[in-house]
Amino acid sequence: MPAIKPFIIRSKTPASTALPRQSLVAVVVEALRQRVLSGEFAEGEPLNQVAIAREYAISRIPLREAMRQLEAEGLLIFQPGKGAVVSSLSLDEMTEVVELRAKLEPELLAKAIPHLTQEDFEEASGILDQFDVALRKGDVATWGDFNWRFHATLYAPSGCAVTMAIVESLHRLNQRYARMQISLTKWQQRAAREHRAILAAARRRDKQKTARLLRDHIVTAGESLVRFLEGQRGKSDGLAEAK
Repeated sequence: MPAIKPFIIRSKTPASTALPRQSLVAVVVEALRQRVLSGEFAEGEPLNQVAIAREYAISRIPLREAMRQLEAEGLLIFQPGKGAVVSSLSLDEMTEVVELRAKLEPELLAKAIPHLTQEDFEEASGILDQFDVALRKGDVATWGDFNWRFHATLYAPSGCAVTMAIVESLHRLNQRYARMQISLTKWQQRAAREHRAILAAARRRDKQKTARLLRDHIVTAGESLVRFLEGQRGKSDGLAEAK
């Protein structure tokens, strides 16, 4: 299990500044989520609740609440005798995630386009600029955040809050796999170009072209990711058989 990093929450926080329970749970959810998405907690790895509660200086009650939230997001599963375990997606499940994204996201964007403002376009462009800088620096760990912020900025004016929540969950499900893909391939260069093309079409209010570009972007990236994971998992199986 990877070395556990220190956390900022302390058990002796004065009562006047102590985080409310729900705020505490939210902080732990975010901390654990990032450790799963970054790959620090690998797929299939059981999480030691006693050790994590001690590390974060919290009781196991808010920790379990945080883990249940991550279970709802699909990042953790609870198994008898093991407790919370980092989930892993099968290739069929990854394909399903891609298919759902390809259906939901173009519809969201088409609904949002009439309501997008100049400020929205500038914010989306600024996020892509930050994304480019992160890629040049090799800061792959931030890619998932920038990717979701870009997409969410364009989708939010649709007003479809329930669909937005579903799509965000789908992004999180494959984020840690996409990070691995970007780390070991040159996919980020194509993704950056396609993001710019999607934004340019949205600026022109061309709903059909923007939706088509977005759908192609999701499907092509998803198919590439599935092929990449097939290769990686095939290598792992070969190594296991050779031992």
